[in-house]
Amino acid sequence: MKILKSFRFRLEPTTEQSQCLTRYRGCARLVWNKALALQKGRLEAGYPLLSYEELARLLTLWRHSEEYGFLANAPIHPLQWTLKFLDRAIRAAFDKSNPARFPTFKKKNRDEAGLRFPDPKQIKLNLSTKDADGRCVLPKVCLPKIGWVKFRKSRTIDGTIRNATVTWQAGHWYISFQTEIDVPEPVHPSESAVGIDRGIVHFAALSDGTFVDAPGWFRRHEKKLAWEMRKLSRKKRFSRNWQKQKARLQRLHAHIANARRDFLHKTSTAISKTHAMVFVEDLRIQNMSRSAKGTRENPGKNVRAKSGLNKAILDQGWFMFQTFLGYKLHWSGGWLGTVPAPYTSQRCPVPECGHVSNANRPRQSTFRCERCGYEGNADTVGAMNILRAGLARIACSPV
Repeated sequence: MKILKSFRFRLEPTTEQSQCLTRYRGCARLVWNKALALQKGRLEAGYPLLSYEELARLLTLWRHSEEYGFLANAPIHPLQWTLKFLDRAIRAAFDKSNPARFPTFKKKNRDEAGLRFPDPKQIKLNLSTKDADGRCVLPKVCLPKIGWVKFRKSRTIDGTIRNATVTWQAGHWYISFQTEIDVPEPVHPSESAVGIDRGIVHFAALSDGTFVDAPGWFRRHEKKLAWEMRKLSRKKRFSRNWQKQKARLQRLHAHIANARRDFLHKTSTAISKTHAMVFVEDLRIQNMSRSAKGTRENPGKNVRAKSGLNKAILDQGWFMFQTFLGYKLHWSGGWLGTVPAPYTSQRCPVPECGHVSNANRPRQSTFRCERCGYEGNADTVGAMNILRAGLARIACSPV
């Protein structure tokens, strides 16, 4: 079995290399915005969208034009892949089965895509940690039109490199190597199955009665974030001090995101090693965290309470957790299944009963069946119903 893995390291470019990367990232942003404006104009005029191949031919014309000739100084592959990412994003927005948001224009230092180098023949590694004089040095990677760049190699790079992506985050450059590894077909050491109910009070409740609590990364730093935002608002926009304060804010947001990702990786790894089959609810997180503000003509109700709930939902990282759990179970020979979310916390888990009612849940954490009298924790009951529904779907599915 072949699997894809990603290895991310921090780059240590020189000042000149950092300036080159910044220029190339600006070129990619320009290509994205120019192509997006062209596609939106065609949609508004009623013309069909241009394909990636047609956009790529336009890119060649732009690179040879007088106005945009500076694009020729940037590597061609990252610009082409910018157009590929745009084409995929627009197609996904028109996917009726699972529509995504329509892509938006990119701003400088905000939501910018990385520089993708897809040709492994152009990516060279020098993993030597000592120079000719025996002094310790950092490993290097050679990238097109950039040269040899040092990076902090914190772990072994397994497999064959397929591509590399350079990104910018909170004042640092990072490189991600995607590799392909050929491994034997895995067999999971366990035969157990578990249902997981994701929540706010408890990050996850397992059907075996276990609870996993999240540290609350955003809530823990919310006051400091508000303080730094107020400091930013008092400074003149785009001034030197404004740029410094914005960098501090970006570093704080990156710290919160890294802490959340670390917790989700550790939790998903522990569950994937312990259970061979895992079932979760098929949650529509985008709909669940939608704003209740409404419009000026039809204002929403309980806007402040809904805003706090949305913050708590997004702070949990439910979708990221499900993604991590899915590929880790696949690597270890396990399986992740989803079940419909409605009534999982209102249904009695007793097989002979199965009564569904709002009255079964008198409080947020309490479940008490009004028909058979079964009592338990509401989150645990939800996880038990998720497990039962998942096993039932497997039993009824055709072989």
